[in-house]
Amino acid sequence: MQKDLNLRRKGTEPNNKLHFISNFLPYAFAAILVFGLMLLQLDIEHLLKLNPTLNYASFMVMIEGGAVTHLQAFASPLLTYISAFVYLIGFTGLLIGTFLIFAYKKDEKSLQEFSIAFTLIYLIAYPFYILFPVDVTSKTLPNMAPLLYTLDPSIVHFVRICDPTLDNCFPSLHAALSLMAMLLIISRAENIGYKAVAVAITIAIQFTILYLGIHWITDMIGGIMLAVTSYYIATRYRENILGWSERINCKDEQEIRKNEKESKGRISQ
Repeated sequence: MQKDLNLRRKGTEPNNKLHFISNFLPYAFAAILVFGLMLLQLDIEHLLKLNPTLNYASFMVMIEGGAVTHLQAFASPLLTYISAFVYLIGFTGLLIGTFLIFAYKKDEKSLQEFSIAFTLIYLIAYPFYILFPVDVTSKTLPNMAPLLYTLDPSIVHFVRICDPTLDNCFPSLHAALSLMAMLLIISRAENIGYKAVAVAITIAIQFTILYLGIHWITDMIGGIMLAVTSYYIATRYRENILGWSERINCKDEQEIRKNEKESKGRISQ
């Protein structure tokens, strides 16, 4: 009997490992891809020999003028600190929290949808950042204060990891990624508390990206459109996108069941 149990373990362990790897490859791929693109942005711009002075902020002024400056009429030190916390910590917490909730629930389908939507958002936005750079509002509008960037030098250093020249405005990743996470939480999570927190943080993020002197209203609208599009693609076409992974998993499960039946047959004999 012990020999049969050992055979069963040997037969299933490699398949379990393959099952685990195939399930988590999309998350690893998304993280590596996004991190690599962030680090290589300036190198890619130099490789393409783009004009370093190229900027389309003037088009934003033509579209919406200085409408965003009205949000700073309510500016105060307390509101600025709260907004900075939401922009830096709340945004990060929402994305990580969404992943952890689905991981804790062992909801592989939602994790895959999150990974696909996350990757799509960055891949679609990235060409805009390279080919159509738009300066932040506080760098363009004379009446817009750079509230976030004057709080602490370390904040500017952190932001420049994702936005080396402070011109990755359109579309807004904060608007897109937060809304995408919120949509997944609302549609996939069962806990009402999770949904309420996700909605509150997402709404707060939309306000802070404008108030802190970073994004244009057009950026936010573009981010919202990008979030809805990526969410739809991820939830509607997940099986098509990850078809190869699903086929591997199905094959693994069939082999595991086959090994289990063979082991039971040996034990009964």
